[in-house]
Amino acid sequence: MTDATPQTGQTGALLYEKDAYSTEGKRLLGRQAAGEGFLRALVRYGQADTLFCFTRTREAYDAFCRQITPWANRQRRASWLPAHDLAGLARAGTLHRPDPDIGQLAWQRRFHNQRTYSVCGVTHTIASKQMQQTIGDLLLSPVQSWDAVICTSQAVRSAYARLLEDWGGYLEDRIGRRPVCPVQLPIIPLGIDCTAFPRGEQAGRLRAVFRERLGIGPQDVAVLFVGRLIFYAKAHPVPLWMALERSAQKTSRQVHLIQAGWFENQQEEEAFRRASATFAPSVKSHFVDGRAPEVRFGIWPAADLFVSLSDNIQETFGLTPLEAMANGLPVVVTDWNGYRESVREGIDGFKVAVTLPPPGTGLDLAADYLTDHLNYSAYMAHPCMATAVDADACTRAFITLIEQPDLRRRMGDAGRERAESVYDWQNIIPDYEALWRELADRRQQAGETAPLRPGQAPHPLCQDPFALFAHYTPTHLDAGTRLTRSPAATMELRRRVAADWMARYGGDRRLSEELVTELLKLCAAEAVITAGELLEKLSVRHDTLFSAPHFYRTLGYLLKFELLRLAPEQAKIDGRDRK
Repeated sequence: MTDATPQTGQTGALLYEKDAYSTEGKRLLGRQAAGEGFLRALVRYGQADTLFCFTRTREAYDAFCRQITPWANRQRRASWLPAHDLAGLARAGTLHRPDPDIGQLAWQRRFHNQRTYSVCGVTHTIASKQMQQTIGDLLLSPVQSWDAVICTSQAVRSAYARLLEDWGGYLEDRIGRRPVCPVQLPIIPLGIDCTAFPRGEQAGRLRAVFRERLGIGPQDVAVLFVGRLIFYAKAHPVPLWMALERSAQKTSRQVHLIQAGWFENQQEEEAFRRASATFAPSVKSHFVDGRAPEVRFGIWPAADLFVSLSDNIQETFGLTPLEAMANGLPVVVTDWNGYRESVREGIDGFKVAVTLPPPGTGLDLAADYLTDHLNYSAYMAHPCMATAVDADACTRAFITLIEQPDLRRRMGDAGRERAESVYDWQNIIPDYEALWRELADRRQQAGETAPLRPGQAPHPLCQDPFALFAHYTPTHLDAGTRLTRSPAATMELRRRVAADWMARYGGDRRLSEELVTELLKLCAAEAVITAGELLEKLSVRHDTLFSAPHFYRTLGYLLKFELLRLAPEQAKIDGRDRK
């Protein structure tokens, strides 16, 4: 990767934190798999010449470059945008965040210029109160019509819009006016890399290896589940085991269930193993670590069909049915959230009905979660335990697919074609880039929401401390402040100050030591010099206008440690002002 800074303004800069784009950690989560897949696809299929990376540190940018280098199939340039360089984001055009929390980014932008760039996020789960708070915050944050939160399904978009509508209604009742949220909510699904999975002879070899390793005979039928093995945050396994048990008893084929995932702890693993034997004694259960790359990408050919009976409000899209389809497996899924849109009933597989309790029967759960009487896991678990999967329909779907290998092949072929033509990242990335271009056009044409007035604090509840607390003292630095070098300003004092951690703290937010030395020399050359004259002389010498905040904080610092003093006349003036 090489550094470059072309002027584009119509692409995206990624807010990069490795955890959001990597599956290397111990806890493999869906958002991480989606983030890694998105990043890989952007590198491979994105049309922009430059990949912009927005990070706090150079080390994080270096990690970004190391991660993307193996994926580049053509020369791509990378450009680092440090977190403090908000003006630099104009070169990209959009700052893309791997979650929906864009309100804070909008506030950050307001400290610079609200038209400089767009901010864009993407939904994963919106079930937590933290995520729902970020959605509500959009009604009060300075987001614009050239900002967007990508919804991965119509179902999650509807929930998102419901939260905005209900919070807006409350604010209208509270203050007499309903705030407008101008943010775009486009629907762009998550994608998969169809080329990452084995095909042809390789798939055949892996099928033989895994089935032999697990003891699955040539005529046996293997059902595959991929995902976290946790009942309260993914899919409750008991309805699956019960349906498979009934199916196994009604067919002459030996049925195996491969559960490829990982457990949160040993207690849950022991519970899973005991319960699978209790509820599905006729089914041979196999548990394999789905985090291992050779399993994550290689287990699919071992199966004859795939199942995911999601019944959890944490789920928003669901990648694993698409991965199964990409591997030519028919799927049995619940008619739930993103599955409802990605899987076609009777074509790619079967969708099983899910029944929820009526609205209004979970207010006690919401109240207890809000007040921390329920933690997040418990809040997920209680709705799950009241969400019913149609076990009879599930059983019928299993029996049909177990007994009809030709149907399995037809559905598998249909699913593979759909995965490749609709959900491969190669087809999704252009939608992201089209959105970023659309947001750039909106920045040029649309009116600005909540324009910043002169003298107004960019964030009313996060103000400049030297402004908010200015009344704490009558004495303030300004361009007319008269300064003189302190008699105590010896090199020995500077060395002592520089050597002490407490005395040198915050140097990155002041002028450099070299400029401080030059500043003190300018003060020494004049008996008295004003702050404005000092700033002008420094700027002329270096042919640049120095940051006023850094300059005045440096003056305060030098006064604090007696390297500078207020001129006597200034002290008298301040004394008269205090009377």
